[in-house]
Amino acid sequence: MYEAGPATTAPLTPAPAPPPPKKTGGQGAMRLLAIGVLAFAFAVFTGRLDLAGVVSAARGLVAPTPAARTTTTTTTNTTDTAAVAAIKDVIERANQAQGQALAKSDDTLMRDTATDSYYQELVQTNRDLANGGVTSIALINVAWGDVIVSGTTAQATTFETWRSTYNDGSTDQRTDRNEYTLVRQSGAWKISADVQPDSRVIEPGTGTSPSVTQPGTPAALLSRSSNWSGYAATGGAFTSVTGSWIVPTVTSTSVGADATWVGIGGLSGRDLIQAGTQAMVSADGTVEYSAWTEMLPQTSHTVPLAVRAGDAVTATLTQKSGNSWVITINNDTTKENYSVTVQYSSSNSSAEWVQEAPSAGRGVVPLDQFGTLRFTAGNAVQNGKAQTLAELGARAITMINGSGQAIAQPSVLGHDGSSFTVTRTDAPSTSPGGRRGRP
Repeated sequence: MYEAGPATTAPLTPAPAPPPPKKTGGQGAMRLLAIGVLAFAFAVFTGRLDLAGVVSAARGLVAPTPAARTTTTTTTNTTDTAAVAAIKDVIERANQAQGQALAKSDDTLMRDTATDSYYQELVQTNRDLANGGVTSIALINVAWGDVIVSGTTAQATTFETWRSTYNDGSTDQRTDRNEYTLVRQSGAWKISADVQPDSRVIEPGTGTSPSVTQPGTPAALLSRSSNWSGYAATGGAFTSVTGSWIVPTVTSTSVGADATWVGIGGLSGRDLIQAGTQAMVSADGTVEYSAWTEMLPQTSHTVPLAVRAGDAVTATLTQKSGNSWVITINNDTTKENYSVTVQYSSSNSSAEWVQEAPSAGRGVVPLDQFGTLRFTAGNAVQNGKAQTLAELGARAITMINGSGQAIAQPSVLGHDGSSFTVTRTDAPSTSPGGRRGRP
């Protein structure tokens, strides 16, 4: 299902590849991930929602032509065949309803197959897709993994290939693993959650720097992502991260979005706690700026802190004790701030400073023209010691399009070891041939 809601550096253990869908009509399979597909999936994260939303592991499949019928393969881990059939039916109807709801601008079409809370997420997802220039979505193929029923709850895994069509005529096709949670309400199964655990993947780069005109020397292309650019650190336990930046002035003639944030976790697991700011340019040229927080697998939330282009912002995440975290976002220009204490179970396995092209389900919102963003005062507490990015050995991540062209390039770290820039290049978010995402 199109899920509104998010890639890392040092090579990590590759994520397991999903079982390939059965070949149909001589068509091969070519798995392409997102908002990209990678020969080696090195980390998993999932992050950015609200105004734009999230962006699988493994090689993918060349899907059937648009006219081809959706095909399915199944691996079932349950003896309740009637319940399995009902669960598959509700997921298939939900996917169809989401595509129809977007095409007809009628959110109510998605209500029958979702719980109330998940329905609200779907409504936001479709709004994000529309705001990001997506005009239609179509499910091309679904391969079924395990379906496990336990009383009135169930878990189902699918590998879904969707095609998105954008208002500029380009298309995007990607395959993602979806992990559905369903509950039985009033005698009927309904979807209560859909998580895409492989939606953020980083692969090692070629080790060469693309040609980019920007302040500072471009960092070596150590890691590449379809929607992240910046730095990430791994090793040890991270209990705090902070970073400052100036909210970029976005060109209103380019439909798209960008999100700037700091976070902890997400590289070697499915957890990720993050906070930052975002800009989204609608089709009418309106630019909306916001501050937000997110704790995967939950969706992101816009917070009551006004931000505008040119504002200086500092975001900090700090673990106090156990699962207690304090999230703080300061608008250093207006002297206003937002702070909240939350409960969250984190792997504490990584820290990130990222400029992102947000995604909405399988449709990555095009990266807007944000110019050059400068991160400063970047540091994290690792194993109880506060350290700069340089001391942490943080590695650079370059955002690329489907042709492998750099579209957002980080610089080398500054002399202070805690600052760097990310510059939007002239390369299009949509690669030649009308495809978005990783090669």
